[in-house]
Amino acid sequence: MPLPQTILAIGAHYDDCVFGIPGILLQAVRKHHRVVILSLIGDYTNWPPVQGREPQLLEVTKQLAQERGMEMRFLKHASMHFRLGEDTQREVAEIVEEVKPTTSFMLWPHDRHPDHESAASICKAALMQPRTILGRDCPAPRRVFCYDNGPRHTIGFEPNTFVDVTAEWPASMEWLGRLMAFVNKKEYDAATLDSSRQAKESLARYRGATCGVKYAEAIWSMTAAPVEIL
Repeated sequence: MPLPQTILAIGAHYDDCVFGIPGILLQAVRKHHRVVILSLIGDYTNWPPVQGREPQLLEVTKQLAQERGMEMRFLKHASMHFRLGEDTQREVAEIVEEVKPTTSFMLWPHDRHPDHESAASICKAALMQPRTILGRDCPAPRRVFCYDNGPRHTIGFEPNTFVDVTAEWPASMEWLGRLMAFVNKKEYDAATLDSSRQAKESLARYRGATCGVKYAEAIWSMTAAPVEIL
């Protein structure tokens, strides 16, 4: 059996990884890998949909991840109030040092949302060069993948890796749906898809059709590696 890995998935917002790669993360847990999710934004006081419910958003997000065998962490930044710099790249590099991921996921760098682009630039530096940033021995993850955040955000995403997430699909939809239900102040309804689940389903079906399965998530490998094909 393969040795367990440690997966570090990073996004700007509470829902980036839950929308972008839920199937991959659930599959990792099923295969007994450790999964840590990091959101750079942990201050939602300037986001109207959860005004007055900011602490509950963090707790619900953490609880939903924990129920699925994952750890959810937040930094303390607010939307539009962080960017690439020595302090932010050090924050993430220190988490890389602590978590010691073997595989990491980060947002695709070209995006219509400035938060996504800022997070991607910070993560690229912290994941690819943690030793240089911290000034001490800190191995970088062996594999780094970029994921997209849907057609309303991501620009020019051309994946080179596809993951069949058909088996994880119902659990992925439930995870995303329960999170969106809290944000929208509604009861979770598995039968009625909210706009986020509609977008995710369309995207996963398209990625699946691309690689010949029912549902797939597509990622872009930043680190080249040989693959046995025979």
